[in-house]
Amino acid sequence: MATSEAILQVLLPRLHHSDLCTNSLNSVHTIKANVNNRRIKIPLSMQVHSCSRKSQNCRRRVYALRSRDSVFHEKTDVGRLESMGCQCQQAEGVSGFSEDQNETRFKGKTRRPTSNPINGTSSAPSIQGYEVGQKLKHEKEDHVRDGKAAAAGTTKDKLDKGRVNVFKDEAWNLLRDSIVYYCNNQVGTIAANDPSSSSILNYDQVFIRDFIPSGIAFLLKGEYDIVRNFILHTLQLQSWEKTMDCYSPGQGLMPASFKVRTVPLDGDDSATEDVLDPDFGEAAIGRVAPVDSGLWWIILLRAYGKCSGDLSLQERIDVQTGIKMILKLCLADGFDMFPTLLVTDGSCMIDRRMGIHGHPLEIQALFYSALLSAREMLAPEDASADLIRALNNRLIALSFHVREYYWIDMRKINEIYRYKTEEYSYDAVNKFNIYPDQIPSWLVEFMPSKGGYLIGNLQPAHMDFRFFSLGNLWSIVSSLATVDQSHAILDLIEAKWDELVADMPFKICYPALEGQEWQIITGSDPKNTPWSYHNGGSWPTLLWQLTVACIKMNRPEVALKAVEVAERRISQDKWPEYYDTKRARFIGKQAQLYQTWSIAGYLVAKLLLANPSAAKSLVNEEDSELVNAFSSMISGNPRRKRGRRRQSFIV
Repeated sequence: MATSEAILQVLLPRLHHSDLCTNSLNSVHTIKANVNNRRIKIPLSMQVHSCSRKSQNCRRRVYALRSRDSVFHEKTDVGRLESMGCQCQQAEGVSGFSEDQNETRFKGKTRRPTSNPINGTSSAPSIQGYEVGQKLKHEKEDHVRDGKAAAAGTTKDKLDKGRVNVFKDEAWNLLRDSIVYYCNNQVGTIAANDPSSSSILNYDQVFIRDFIPSGIAFLLKGEYDIVRNFILHTLQLQSWEKTMDCYSPGQGLMPASFKVRTVPLDGDDSATEDVLDPDFGEAAIGRVAPVDSGLWWIILLRAYGKCSGDLSLQERIDVQTGIKMILKLCLADGFDMFPTLLVTDGSCMIDRRMGIHGHPLEIQALFYSALLSAREMLAPEDASADLIRALNNRLIALSFHVREYYWIDMRKINEIYRYKTEEYSYDAVNKFNIYPDQIPSWLVEFMPSKGGYLIGNLQPAHMDFRFFSLGNLWSIVSSLATVDQSHAILDLIEAKWDELVADMPFKICYPALEGQEWQIITGSDPKNTPWSYHNGGSWPTLLWQLTVACIKMNRPEVALKAVEVAERRISQDKWPEYYDTKRARFIGKQAQLYQTWSIAGYLVAKLLLANPSAAKSLVNEEDSELVNAFSSMISGNPRRKRGRRRQSFIV
């Protein structure tokens, strides 16, 4: 018996498994042929390298060519009063071109067992040889099954890759179908292009904030003309007369949106002309002026110069004047004691009553980014000296204020919990007289031990502890948040993935207002019901801001994970504007389908993940002078006593 066991131990094979690298070729390249705008599908080999080891994820690099041209749709004819006549002068443009881009996609590892040849012979009795033979037979069958499983895995990978390529092709076609023309020039994209919708409201207009992801997508594709035309035509609208109830706001105000209308020429019914019809908020729901439009315009102008290399646009006198008008409007003296911008409710992406009046984080992050971008683009001249000085002073004060007073983590919450109130002195700790009872019960559970974020708003005796996604993400992009704070924000996003992403990225704010709080703050808004629209709804367009922030902090895997979540259903759901419920299970009850910035946000995220270095055109790196100034303010006593009033600069 002992002899038999010894023989079996010698004969039993040892299987050694090794990981394999698989290659697959599968792609479709779309090329536009001839002047008839017909698109032809031509197969193009696409090399995919998928190498995995036990401690690594699979990486795929997809090399694909991109379409040089576009397919566009016809303009629609409508009419309205107060329009801007067509100059019929084509903007000085730069020809667009397309570049090959690399797309990186990470997948799970695939293991396929293989065996080494078995050495040695046996002179054991026939029964033992039979047993060994049977074992070898079973092992062979196992190898066959494993081989089939590996082949099935490769097929699935091909299908997944093909499905993603279909998504991108569909998204580009939809984006191009949303392009709007003015005097035969591309000038923007409409907000939504849902052919099945009977109620379009103002979704057939070109919104400044909505066009930003569209413009960036075109810039990343090398198609610069549409962005250049958009910048110049909206600049013309900046000086357009805007009046509501006999009152005119500052000339630096940019419109919320505009529409291209085709109207008959005066005295000739057989001829027509295109006119631009802007809306500065006088027709908007709630009649709120768009504070963020001018800030986004400056940010897009800088991105255009970075991507195209064409700095002549920002050096033009009319463009320089437009930048200065926006800055003067933002830097104008007022009654406020804070360096943050004071705005009304509904003056940014959240354009309905949601309790963000005061100093909302989103506006401050865009304001900071616009100030840095403007300083970079302003021509050095004596006439701009005072403006640049005031701009620098504001940057220092704004960064200190937001980093110091908007930031919360577990340590800061505990500090607020122990605040003393009613401190009347110049060296008070509780400067804004925040009552500890304001700390909501949900915050204690929401805040992870590792991580933090910038609160939504800060005013005397009021801290809005809600997490507002755009404000936090753009604080990372603009370097308004410190490096440590930026990483902590991404740590929180990862820790609270089920709350902020769940089945569709990304929650616009968390948590939703409910019950009596919803009734009081929103005025019982039927569109902003709990976990819907701006009140805790999930907005796919936020994918691109998340991606830029993650790439800047060298954590692209977070954005990639969110993109893969969106790809499971966004195309099937017809690219909705937003999603409802806590986990984003439902398409928004009033959401427009084929929403352009949902489409463009996805495309920008994919383009940036394929070529992360392109994110540099959108990122504001931290300024060393600001860092030194901030450090000196921290090292010096921020609760310093009141002294001589500083010199103020007239803007």
